[in-house]
Amino acid sequence: MRIVCIGGGPAGLYFALLMKKLHPAHDIRVIERNKPYDTFGWGVVFSDATMESMKVWDAESAAIIQDAFNHWDDIEVLFKGTRQRTSGHGFVGIGRKKLLNILQQRCEELGVELVFETDVDSDTDYADADLVIASDGFNSKIRNRYPDVFQPDLVTRPNRYIWLGTNKLYDAFTFDFRKTDHGWFQAHIYKFDDKTSTFIVETTEEAYEAHGLGEMDQQASIDFCENLFSEVLDGASLMTNARHLRGSAWLNFNRLICGKWSHFNGNSHVVLMGDAAHTAHFAIGSGTKLAIDDAIELTRQFQLHGHEKEKIPAVLETYEEIRRVDVARIQNAARNAMEWFEVVGRRYADTLEPEQFMYSMLTRSQRISHENLRLRDKTWLEGYERWFAKKSGLSVGNDRCLPPMFTPYKLRGVTLPNRIVVSPMAMYSAKDGLIADFHMVHLGSRAMGGAGLVFAEMTCVSPDARITPGCLGLWNEEQAAQWRRVVDFVHGNSAAKVGIQIGHAGRKGATKLAWEGIDQPLEEGAWPLYSASAMPYLKHSQVPKAMDRADMDRVLADHVRSAELAATTGADWLELHCAHGYLLSSFLSPLTNHRDDDYGGSHENRARFPLEVFKAVRAVWPDDKPISVRLSCHDWVDGAGNTPEDAAIFAQMFKDAGADLIDCSSGQVSKEEKPVYGRLFQTPFSDKIRNEVGIPTIAVGAISEADHANSIIAAGRADLCAVARPHLADPAWALHEAAKIGLTTVAWPKQYQSSKYQYETNLARANAPAVVK
Repeated sequence: MRIVCIGGGPAGLYFALLMKKLHPAHDIRVIERNKPYDTFGWGVVFSDATMESMKVWDAESAAIIQDAFNHWDDIEVLFKGTRQRTSGHGFVGIGRKKLLNILQQRCEELGVELVFETDVDSDTDYADADLVIASDGFNSKIRNRYPDVFQPDLVTRPNRYIWLGTNKLYDAFTFDFRKTDHGWFQAHIYKFDDKTSTFIVETTEEAYEAHGLGEMDQQASIDFCENLFSEVLDGASLMTNARHLRGSAWLNFNRLICGKWSHFNGNSHVVLMGDAAHTAHFAIGSGTKLAIDDAIELTRQFQLHGHEKEKIPAVLETYEEIRRVDVARIQNAARNAMEWFEVVGRRYADTLEPEQFMYSMLTRSQRISHENLRLRDKTWLEGYERWFAKKSGLSVGNDRCLPPMFTPYKLRGVTLPNRIVVSPMAMYSAKDGLIADFHMVHLGSRAMGGAGLVFAEMTCVSPDARITPGCLGLWNEEQAAQWRRVVDFVHGNSAAKVGIQIGHAGRKGATKLAWEGIDQPLEEGAWPLYSASAMPYLKHSQVPKAMDRADMDRVLADHVRSAELAATTGADWLELHCAHGYLLSSFLSPLTNHRDDDYGGSHENRARFPLEVFKAVRAVWPDDKPISVRLSCHDWVDGAGNTPEDAAIFAQMFKDAGADLIDCSSGQVSKEEKPVYGRLFQTPFSDKIRNEVGIPTIAVGAISEADHANSIIAAGRADLCAVARPHLADPAWALHEAAKIGLTTVAWPKQYQSSKYQYETNLARANAPAVVK
């Protein structure tokens, strides 16, 4: 094949050398606009795993790179007068110029033709090429020629950064956080050769503008940064290699994702690689890794399919299919890390203590979890666990202490034995709203299974507040008496506390049991529905009545009566359901509230009735017991519904009204929703509300193992974790997760003690290394 790589960065050079090495008959050219062995840039970073992959594919260049790189395991954080360090993180730093020079030399050895000082405007300049690699960077001219084909999705992020260098050498990947009168600045610092370190300074647009950095020239910006980071620089100077840029050289990061990566232009197949196809924020240092991995995967596919030019379409199709998954994973992690730095000042630096701030920073990408930190640096993590346990009120020694999810949590006069909550989950198994034997077994078994707080499903405040005929209710004394049986059993047989979630289905009521047709309206026996506006949930659902003041007064009184009955049951916790498109949620969301009176329009108006209900309920609920509010923190309808920013506004209102905690869920308000699912996908809502509004939170959604819960709670992203489906599959989820992480000090019910040792022993045997004979 005739192959032309446009752009002599890591992607184009590495692909060229791999293909030439594996199939010398290829005619391969790399076209680069810079001079030979001349480039700019400070250091680049990639992981030990990428280095190991490069050793497999080209041991010769890998050996030279390994001799040239700087390797370190430590991360050090300077924050609020503290200096904290942890180890085991495994990074490789190398000068960008050095890396490219090594790859250029290797290409020449293998017979790749390197063409320098040539600026390519079009892939059609090489009509004789069978394959054109568009590795010409973020501003790719090749990609930009075909926007309708490649479908670039470009987002300019809000933070500003400046990429500098210094001759001071650092023995750890160092982060320095500094607060000014106008906001926080952070420096990302790492050594990449024996003389130089990269020094990236980042801040918010607001701080950038307030300090007048946009009006400064480069030297003035450098002087500003030297003064701000004088402690970590210790007398060293900062340098720039971007004198060719006008102005202050502060940039915005641009996140790029392409809908398609390849195209046939009539003569040649064109494929995107590296920054031309995707970008990853420098917060996790994966841009070079992605470029190298692109080159490896495209080469691998030629090895598998064959090197003949007729195989190119199949190769490119498979290449994109495979790489898109891994790139999405890395970009998601980079996005998490990027967003952490974008809000670090108001959300974390202003609120967290240094120890928790350090943990939060280490886990910012969500790729590094609690148990992964234990593998990296057990000493540091167990020291942090002791700090967290002590903050939770436990007496701490030098032995392994309870991890965060198993520490107690106190709110008002109620202390939960641990941070795990059994989510309210509709069971559709009640008759006339009454708790049945099923509920006693269902809730009792999960309390005995180790959870700290056990909720039943949404408990409806009146017969016409039910979702289905099988929903629980709490509007009469007979129902309250059955609730007392549950509360007494849980209190008598476990350390768990009991929560009652009260609510009204609104326009989502009068539907069939889930297994008979979820959300489908009843064909017989339906009751009238109420909502903020006369809008059915489904097109064929019953149209609800838009509530008038008399309706509101009745529904408010129903909530008060239900709360008063709940107080008589001995339940420890009350939650008001204002989420998932039910009645109170229908007032909060602009998707379902089209009112033009005092209960529609602004945030204040949309929250008016839910707040009236909350205040009335709080007034009759015991002062020494908490009330939480469940919110839909994202409607998942672009440009129309509530967003996390709206949820934070409502959370502040409920906090001001006396709410003790926000239970952060999302969705189920509109059938037009398009949720973005994934591991811990709703936890960011909890993180935002807890650390920006300053109110405790429950995180929910796709939390399925102890590692998830410990990571969330330890980082301060939530105070409690609610677990739903895993608790349906395993009533003793909490006890089993403790055993899986080797925690044998968590007590089991005395009736089950004989199984505890056997369960833990079987796990230990299953996890023991295999013995080779």
